[in-house]
Amino acid sequence: MCKIWDTRLRGRDCNTQTLRHDYQVTSVAYDGSSNKVYTAGIDNMIHVWDIRNDGSDSSRKVMSMKGHTDTITGLSLSPGGEYVLSNSMDGTMRSWDVRPFVDGGQNGKRLLKTFVGGTHNAERGLLNCSWSADGNMVSGGSADRIVHIWDEISSEELYYLPGHKGSVNCVIFHPKENVVASASSDKTIFLGELES
Repeated sequence: MCKIWDTRLRGRDCNTQTLRHDYQVTSVAYDGSSNKVYTAGIDNMIHVWDIRNDGSDSSRKVMSMKGHTDTITGLSLSPGGEYVLSNSMDGTMRSWDVRPFVDGGQNGKRLLKTFVGGTHNAERGLLNCSWSADGNMVSGGSADRIVHIWDEISSEELYYLPGHKGSVNCVIFHPKENVVASASSDKTIFLGELES
């Protein structure tokens, strides 16, 4: 289950909504501009929830997207909110079209691209994923100790950045500069400048 909290409230009243799942949830992404929450977990699916309050304590699931074959460990919404990126223990990252009124229902045309190169291992860590500020590049955690960065448009791997001695758990792009930061199980954080 996933809970939504209103931090403006105090005590027990701050738990405002519950998103009920049949399986454990391992990742959440929030789109405040459209009142949508994206959840994923060990059922290998991404669920989209409309969290506009209708007077009840639970929200309405509006869509589920299937395509991964193992647990989804990270979700990230694109800068414009039209796409969601997922990282999975099946060794892929995928981008999905989450705009309203896209043909394809359950999975049809919503799965856009698959990015291959990153790995998961027996540690089964919750490895994240992220978009660059302009939405042109994507990256995600990888157990192979490498920071992989792909071109979002062509799905081509642009950067293969070694250096960590442990699983790369988190990769994030700077919001304005062409800089990437990565955090690893080896207890280090690397900053790197990418070519313009």
